[in-house]
Amino acid sequence: MTRDPAYVHPSAFVAEDAELGPGTKVWHLAQVREGARIGAECTLSKGVYVGEGVVIGDRVKIQNGASIYPGATLENGVFVGPHVSFTNDRHPRAVNPDGSLKTEADWELGTILVREGASLGAASVLVAGITIGRWALVAAGAVVTRDVPDHGLVAGNPARVVGNVCVCTRRLREAGEGALVCDRCGRKYRCDPDGSVRPA
Repeated sequence: MTRDPAYVHPSAFVAEDAELGPGTKVWHLAQVREGARIGAECTLSKGVYVGEGVVIGDRVKIQNGASIYPGATLENGVFVGPHVSFTNDRHPRAVNPDGSLKTEADWELGTILVREGASLGAASVLVAGITIGRWALVAAGAVVTRDVPDHGLVAGNPARVVGNVCVCTRRLREAGEGALVCDRCGRKYRCDPDGSVRPA
């Protein structure tokens, strides 16, 4: 792990109490809000928004224009494509039924957990209350409204499981009797009767 200090571009804003791990880079016009914790060797590209209290692990890559709102946790090695949006309110309104402006006291914070190694394709949307499994792959433009299993490949609106992927992101091929194999790197997996996928 690098010992270099974090780098913050002059045009970026990082709150005083936000934490940046060694080797992390925060690029042009990015914003990291109060209480956010970002691990080591991460990249926050141009225009990234990281909300209050968001937790991000080590070696996470977040591409241009992604919005990660409060309630989100990203484990190590997660990839967030350009313009991905994390939501945190399943019942959004600007005002209450009486017309008064809604405040933090008027809504319940929703959470999103993205497990180790998962990848989120460009312009995908994650709806609050879900978990993205380890090494899963969310297709570009997908709207994810339910949990994604480990190694799951999801696509569409709403997103549905359309296959399984290797840690190298290539689609796994069925090899009979619950066996799955990656033709790219040769790794082998097992699909259990409940549909969960794990290394063989």
